[in-house]
Amino acid sequence: MADILIRGGTVIDGTGTAACAADVRVTAGLISEIGRGLAPRAGEEVHDASGCYVTPGFIEAHTHYDATMWWQPDLDPLPGNGATTIILGNCGFAAAPMSRDKAARLEMVKIFSFFEDIPIGPFLENVPWDWEKWSEYKASLTSKVRVPANYAIFVGHIAIRLAVMGLEAWERVATPAEIARMAELLEDALGAGALGLSDNMHDHDGNNRQIPTLVADDAEFRALFDVLERYPAASYQVIVDTAMRKTGPQSLERLERLLKGRGTRVQIAGAIPTLEFQKDILPAMEASVKKMQEAGVDLWPGYAHVSPTSTLSLVKSLIFAQSNDYVWHEVVLAETHEEKARLLADPHWRARARESWDTRAWKHSPMNNPQDLFLLDSANGAGPVDITLEEFAQSRGLHRSDAMAQWILENGTHSTVHMAPFPKDEALTTRLLLDAKTVGNISDAGAHLQMLCGGGENILLFSKYVKENRITLEQAIHVMTGKLANFFNLHDRGEIRVGKRADIAVFDLDEVQYRKMEKRFDVPDGKGGTTWRFTRPPAPMRLTLVNGVSTFDGSRFTGAMPGEFLSPALA
Repeated sequence: MADILIRGGTVIDGTGTAACAADVRVTAGLISEIGRGLAPRAGEEVHDASGCYVTPGFIEAHTHYDATMWWQPDLDPLPGNGATTIILGNCGFAAAPMSRDKAARLEMVKIFSFFEDIPIGPFLENVPWDWEKWSEYKASLTSKVRVPANYAIFVGHIAIRLAVMGLEAWERVATPAEIARMAELLEDALGAGALGLSDNMHDHDGNNRQIPTLVADDAEFRALFDVLERYPAASYQVIVDTAMRKTGPQSLERLERLLKGRGTRVQIAGAIPTLEFQKDILPAMEASVKKMQEAGVDLWPGYAHVSPTSTLSLVKSLIFAQSNDYVWHEVVLAETHEEKARLLADPHWRARARESWDTRAWKHSPMNNPQDLFLLDSANGAGPVDITLEEFAQSRGLHRSDAMAQWILENGTHSTVHMAPFPKDEALTTRLLLDAKTVGNISDAGAHLQMLCGGGENILLFSKYVKENRITLEQAIHVMTGKLANFFNLHDRGEIRVGKRADIAVFDLDEVQYRKMEKRFDVPDGKGGTTWRFTRPPAPMRLTLVNGVSTFDGSRFTGAMPGEFLSPALA
């Protein structure tokens, strides 16, 4: 670890205060001095930051690298986009605890793989699964995996429930004895430094079953919340449904009843929905959030500054199932590309698929918006490309479902269809960015690898919101750094301040761009080969430091793996 002097830059310290010209000295992984005209010392590595901003490293507030980091430890493309800390274990999906029962263990893997759109092969081939308790998972992870970013990890309610109840977790409420065992597993995780408890009041699986946590009764939640209260630095994260069945208002009513009077910090993903098709429930959601906060719940709505996009892939995608279209989801589940092609050509299947799109798929889903579905990515170049599904359907005189099936047959089952971003309320998003009690920079990086690339989406705060004068650069940096470090109780980083960990990003704002996604065939498929994922080129940063070590040098990932496991602690 070299001592470093970053000279001639403009410091934005992560608190939201105005930028100022200053040099920053890093000694033994800590920020040791800040001031103008600092003289180099013997042995220091000097970095010229003239024309650049020097800021805290960016915190990715919502990722799913829990398993991915075992086979993709470089966390591409995060280092080139200034990310220095990632938050794992969100939405109730976690790698631990795990049941001793093999079927229950595999079920947790299947759940994680399905809902986060990650191939199951590398889960089984690259992850050792040599743990049961969360504390044992932490020991395995920290001893066997090295990554270029710090990481803090929630323990998932879904994982806890399956570890105790096995496959019956899908079907029934827990007994008092099972609830007591769940509380013990949560205690183990929090005692070992877990960030908190994550939860899911949102999802249904590929067979339209409620996720196991939606089966849990109030007694189970109360027991877990009792444990959580004993760890005041830990927090509770939950996702509610504002996009599919739109049960979010009912979930908030339940959460208010369960959380009122507790001191636990709470993050609810989707609490204030920002997409235009969610306007029907926005007033109820806003009213519930206000009511909960006025009742004393330390509630921070979580939100994304990027509108969701859908890449419809037949290789690995939950978008059909989560659009309530389980007929096209059959094609995703087909194990071979030959079987996928057979289904797409089958007249009986096509009739069922038309009926599914016409009567079952949500009105706001990609299936019912062919004018926003773009035929862009042909596997064999047959084409046509750069036209919408609606245009292709009209040119062939076909139903939109038949048209997509035909285009994929002609272009190859590795082809993908891309949806335009959902229309979003930008004024509301800006208000959430500026709200003192919100959690932003939610990207889903590490998940949905054939649908999106969450890594690097933080750059849109600069290239869009700052450029359009919706927020200042100081505010954008605060959203991604000091504000999140404070929320997660990671108080040793997130600011350019003497004594803080040297997680630092240096960049020239004129050079930084939101780069387009591109395919990379480097994901192990569990069969000895590889499949593809979306990634994107670096922004780039001139320098990314993690604990004082360079992970990106202006043009490339350095190969350094200085990331550390982080536990929350009160200031």
